[in-house]
Amino acid sequence: MLGVLKRPIVVTADVNLNVVALTGMGLLSRLWQLSYPRAVVFDEVYYGQYISFYMKRIFFLDDSGPPFGHMLLALGGYLGGFDGNFLWNRIGAEYTSNVPVWSLRLLPALAGALSIPMAYQIVTELHFSHSAAMGAALLMLMENALITQSRLMLLESLLIFFNLLAVLSYLKFFNSQKHSPFSLQWWFWLVLTGVACACAIGIKYMGVFTYFLVLGVAAVHAWHLIGDQTLSNVCVFFHLLARVVALLGIPVILYLLFFYVHLMLVYRSGPHDQIMSSAFQASLEGGLARITQGQPLEVAFGSQVTLRSVFGKPLPCWLHSHQSTYPMIYENGRGSSHQQQVTCYPFKDVNNWWIVKDPGRHQLVVNSPLRPVRHGDVVQLVHGMTTRLLNTHDVAAPLSPHAQEVSCYIDYNISMPAQNLWRVDIVNRESDREVWKTILSEVRFVHVNTSAILKLSGAHLPDWGFQQLEVVGEKLSRGHHGSMMWNVEEHRYGKTEAHALLQWRMLTLRSEDSEHRYSSTPLQWVALDTSIAYWLHPTTSAQIHLLGNIVIWASASLATAAYTVLFFWYLLRRRRSICDLPEDAWRQWALTGALCVGGWALNYLPFFLMEKTLFLYHYLPALTFQILLLPVVLQHVSDHLCRSQVQRSLFSALVIAWYSTACHVSNMLRPLTYGDRSLSPSELQALRWKDSWDILIRKH
Repeated sequence: MLGVLKRPIVVTADVNLNVVALTGMGLLSRLWQLSYPRAVVFDEVYYGQYISFYMKRIFFLDDSGPPFGHMLLALGGYLGGFDGNFLWNRIGAEYTSNVPVWSLRLLPALAGALSIPMAYQIVTELHFSHSAAMGAALLMLMENALITQSRLMLLESLLIFFNLLAVLSYLKFFNSQKHSPFSLQWWFWLVLTGVACACAIGIKYMGVFTYFLVLGVAAVHAWHLIGDQTLSNVCVFFHLLARVVALLGIPVILYLLFFYVHLMLVYRSGPHDQIMSSAFQASLEGGLARITQGQPLEVAFGSQVTLRSVFGKPLPCWLHSHQSTYPMIYENGRGSSHQQQVTCYPFKDVNNWWIVKDPGRHQLVVNSPLRPVRHGDVVQLVHGMTTRLLNTHDVAAPLSPHAQEVSCYIDYNISMPAQNLWRVDIVNRESDREVWKTILSEVRFVHVNTSAILKLSGAHLPDWGFQQLEVVGEKLSRGHHGSMMWNVEEHRYGKTEAHALLQWRMLTLRSEDSEHRYSSTPLQWVALDTSIAYWLHPTTSAQIHLLGNIVIWASASLATAAYTVLFFWYLLRRRRSICDLPEDAWRQWALTGALCVGGWALNYLPFFLMEKTLFLYHYLPALTFQILLLPVVLQHVSDHLCRSQVQRSLFSALVIAWYSTACHVSNMLRPLTYGDRSLSPSELQALRWKDSWDILIRKH
């Protein structure tokens, strides 16, 4: 023991100075004056409100993507001591002193900076030269759109980081497979691949494109592994099992964990409660939980209730009626009963209240002793504000002619008797005499006379129905679909008549279908025929634009096209037993195409099928894969297509000139990237790439 202490303890490590230098340059480019501008920039107005919700523990659900990205942004706010008190209502609004701007933008900037050395490592893991790897990293470093996007409180740089991490981890796993399968290093990179894929999907649903890319490449490699006769059946089984656990099981578990953590963090009532079920709303602190606190659990004859559709699609809504009647004649010429309309209304309203009445008694109040309503009991539902009874009969519904019309009965003294008896069917009951419970019970209302079931059809009524949702009596019911089930959300024991109910303030739903002025199409992205004005200084001409480097974008597209042509050319010649490339070089070339061209295609082509509003930043993950491919194609041309040393020297000089041009354009666009100085009128003309290209030509 003493002998060991007499000798010095020496630790050796291999340090790649290229990676260190690239990391340092990346941090400098992304972190320099990060808190400038100290104002809300473009989509920071959108993500900022969710950060405030996290800080205040207010429940929200963003329908544009999973919560992991929002949690990472909120982590920056938490580390900076942000209390959530800022009104995110206007792009360009100055941040108050309590908003830690540098901290909020830190994680996206770090992700953008670390993506640069990762690009270097990916190219080296593909077994290309360090020169090609350095070229890919430098392109990532100088690309203006990537710099702009990573310096703001936005999600794209985080998505790109985890996309690249997934690809890099899988390549390191694949390369270690040849030398040390099932080693600690092997397991580390395999598990990290699954974790990175889950994080990419957790930030934006777009991350699933790269996940499919990794799964596809892994599936091909697994197929080759199955055919390896040097491996035993047991060994092949464990190889496949490890991949299933790491690439399928871990991403699913982590994806669900993101939502679990999200719900643990946001436990207070907020503006998005309405889209969730009544039971969930009741679990939140405040809001419906405050309203329902202390309300009776058991529904009794005489109870005053609001009935919410369990289905919640296309909108969360409550059973509703009002004074208006169905039109005598519909637009298609069919007639109606001209009875009082019954709809499903997506807002809190006094007209959503109903009274559960005993058909054998006239009272509309709860008697003592209490008589709870049980499964199988027959009830009448009296509309609280109009005192008319819920009714259905053999008249076709306005928009669903195969179903019956549901109305509140008006006695017109004609041969149309009231049919207003409903049997309570508790779907999630534990016994046949179970009591109808507030929030907990999911109930179907079965019409006694016709056996029709009260159902939300989901169709929007015309103007005469105020665009509310149609409710019908469904006779051909199959199973217990959610559109046929209702639960009591708010409940009180009626001691007075229903006219004394209070009016609820309506909650509005956000709907923004209008086209954004900076929206664009996927075809415009490739040609860089679009840009986005992110921020304009209120008093000077300083501004920030999302604007790409045309030299890099155009060259990346040409490299993708060149790779595709060369790949199929080599493939056709190999079919004729003409091998232009050695077998190892061909496998390397094919794997590079699968990852880079496949990554570009999977992250780009699906947008042609999307109807959502699209912006230039949606193209950045696809562009990243093209940037990885570009120096690889340049090296391939130099190594395999240039036949002589003179040709290689000339080609190298052209590549150096091209990199210099890309660097010059990047520097020319720097004022628009950082927004740190005013622009002259001539510089303002360079907002579009065509103008900037013309300026570049004139300067040379």
